[in-house]
Amino acid sequence: MKIARGENFSKISHKKAVAMGMWNEFKAFAARGNVLDLAVGVIMGAAFGKIVTSLVNDVIMPPIGLIIGRVDFKSLFFALNGQTYATLDDAKKASAPTINYGTFFNTILEFAIVAFAVFLLVKQVNRWLPPPPVEAKRDCPHCASSIPVRARRCAFCTSEVTPA
Repeated sequence: MKIARGENFSKISHKKAVAMGMWNEFKAFAARGNVLDLAVGVIMGAAFGKIVTSLVNDVIMPPIGLIIGRVDFKSLFFALNGQTYATLDDAKKASAPTINYGTFFNTILEFAIVAFAVFLLVKQVNRWLPPPPVEAKRDCPHCASSIPVRARRCAFCTSEVTPA
């Protein structure tokens, strides 16, 4: 919304004018196809995160805890007030400040699994994509460096060369 020269600015607030401009900009952004792709990716990522959390908490960590000596990693904590509590829930009920290093370890393991899964996904997608086209090269007559055939100037010695 534009205000003509000489028109009283008090008819419309500056905030409303800025908001209308931002709204129009947002509508143009949301109408682009990439926004929908991004939204689907975020939703799929959230669902995948829940699967990984369950995998770590319910499948991977129990056997590791059993091998280490019947340790439940979620219950590993350190109370900062110097008192001892039987469980993390007891410490939370007492409003004791705690460092929950067992939960932190689980979160690190979840991150490692997600990072590895994303690595495998990107690696597979890169296999499906065609290789990038290789641009023809030639040697610079002045410095013998390899330059593109269409080059008019050598990137290495900055000499002018005639395109082939």
